[in-house]
Amino acid sequence: RKMTSSDDGIVGFLFYVLIVYPVIAWLLKSYKSGNRGLFLAIGFLSLIAAGKTYMDVVERGPNYYSIMYAGPKEGAEEIRVTRSSTSAEIRKAWKRKSLELHPDKNPSASANAEFELVKEAYDVLINQEQRELYNKFGKEGLQKNFVDANALLLQIGVFYLTWGMLAYILTLGKSSSTARNWIFTGQIVMLVVEVSLVLQEVTLPEWFLPTVTEHEVVWLMHTLFPAFMNGCRSIGSYYYVDVDELTRTTLLNIRASHTEILEQLKAIQDQIDSGGFAGKSATKRPITDKVKVLSSDVGSTGLAPQNTGQAKSGSMGLYVMIIGYVLYYTWSQ
Repeated sequence: RKMTSSDDGIVGFLFYVLIVYPVIAWLLKSYKSGNRGLFLAIGFLSLIAAGKTYMDVVERGPNYYSIMYAGPKEGAEEIRVTRSSTSAEIRKAWKRKSLELHPDKNPSASANAEFELVKEAYDVLINQEQRELYNKFGKEGLQKNFVDANALLLQIGVFYLTWGMLAYILTLGKSSSTARNWIFTGQIVMLVVEVSLVLQEVTLPEWFLPTVTEHEVVWLMHTLFPAFMNGCRSIGSYYYVDVDELTRTTLLNIRASHTEILEQLKAIQDQIDSGGFAGKSATKRPITDKVKVLSSDVGSTGLAPQNTGQAKSGSMGLYVMIIGYVLYYTWSQ
């Protein structure tokens, strides 16, 4: 039984969540130094996504524009049918292909099937109304021969609501908050593009993938979304910084450094109260040594600026402030 788009979506989801994501998480965890793990994870995810998408494209088979392609041959140039091809160009391609694939001239065992497929493609593309329907909604749209806007909106809503709920569940927790924002942003962009291409009078530029339809662009976005979602989860967790924990650690360091400063100042004040500046030069050296130790302690708490010049300036300022405090206290007695 050929898988439907719904079945393919479920298989893709399980494949990326149960197989690809654990491998990416292992790569990021095993190569924490530098960005090597990140590059390996992105490369692995890109390779898997490209391989799986290629297999899905092969399974879908060529579209009508690719079927009508007539390659170059002796005495005739190639004929490429695109979304912007005229009726004359399509007829020219049909004439060449019908002569090549007609069962009377084609010895292949599948000659009849090949000829019928080209005839089917020609019948759709030569009819402007059917060609527009095919570009927007694919073969399913041709079979229905009309578009129910309400049913189409419901189908789009179910798709994005389902994937949005899955993305939310998979990104619960603070470490995945950034990834959740990336995923939802990607979904919004996808939704805008899909609604514009399917429900609005918006077409792809002629230069952009000229043989690919709007319907196939939407299908490609849906196919790549599981890879995008798990890539966001992995990279978001890799770059996550717990701001609350970082703030808590910083405050504890500040508190510890302030405690050490107060203890040093109390020791200096106790020495002054005991007569350290009563004219005895022998007691001045220990106080100065304590001030130097205090300055070096503040510089080693990890709170000083990383710039060397600024660190020296800050230590010197603290040194002068404490010396001034000692002198002021002594003279005021």
